[in-house]
Amino acid sequence: MPGTLYLVGTPIGNLSDFSPRAVEVLSGVSFVAAEDTRVAVKLLNHFSIKKPLVSYYEHNLRERGAEILARLRAGESCALVSDAGMPAISDPGEDLVRQCREGGVGVYAVPGPTAVTTAVALSGLPSGRFTFEGFLSTAKKSRAEHLREIVGERRTMVFYEAPHKLRATLHDLCETLGGSRRIAVCREITKLYEQTLFTTLLEAAAHFDEQPPKGEFVLVIEGAPAPAEAPPDEDALVGQVRELTAGGVSRSEAVKTVAKRAGVPKNQLYALCLQRDAIEKEDRP
Repeated sequence: MPGTLYLVGTPIGNLSDFSPRAVEVLSGVSFVAAEDTRVAVKLLNHFSIKKPLVSYYEHNLRERGAEILARLRAGESCALVSDAGMPAISDPGEDLVRQCREGGVGVYAVPGPTAVTTAVALSGLPSGRFTFEGFLSTAKKSRAEHLREIVGERRTMVFYEAPHKLRATLHDLCETLGGSRRIAVCREITKLYEQTLFTTLLEAAAHFDEQPPKGEFVLVIEGAPAPAEAPPDEDALVGQVRELTAGGVSRSEAVKTVAKRAGVPKNQLYALCLQRDAIEKEDRP
């Protein structure tokens, strides 16, 4: 009978955020697959957990993924952990999850803290709809494509960024989205030197030009403003009113109907109709 893969969320900075259930699962699995075994062993040691560790990261995911899947199919259980946060979110774990789903191995989540939702909550920006953009690529072509894709994005956007890339990213975002766009720059979330800077893209870029970035960053950026609505076609509105009145509808009812349909003030449309009537009357010979 196949074993089980557990996706175990790990603290994003504060070990006290690790849940009792996560400790229980790690203590009960056959082995632990980790993005970085050096980070994972510190976590396990802190909670006095002794388990075999295997590395599973971007550069060995095909070979190691096949090995892990074979062990799971043989009946072992595995806890997959990332360096921080939920595995399979912007890390190679998604490939292993897909392999398990396709291979008939059960996959269960042990939720933990995530930098994405924590940063959105801290930002104060609209959170009803937001999009996680991950890391901007360092490759020039794909980076440019990504930036072009988000120009008109109206939802709040969330990016991850490393300290040595932050300045370039802020300048690129400022150039692409405009310097007045609001941003929350969240640094070292839940750690000792946690800080959130609420400002604009232009001011954020200037700030980190002066102060060298340190720590891991999450950027929460407000979406694009809604496009301005085109003004109503006055000729068309007056024409619709006249069409209704020609069919026997009273002027007031016609104006009310057209105004409601077009989303314009009734009094404004009525005045427009009277104005057009007066102009046309003056133009008659």
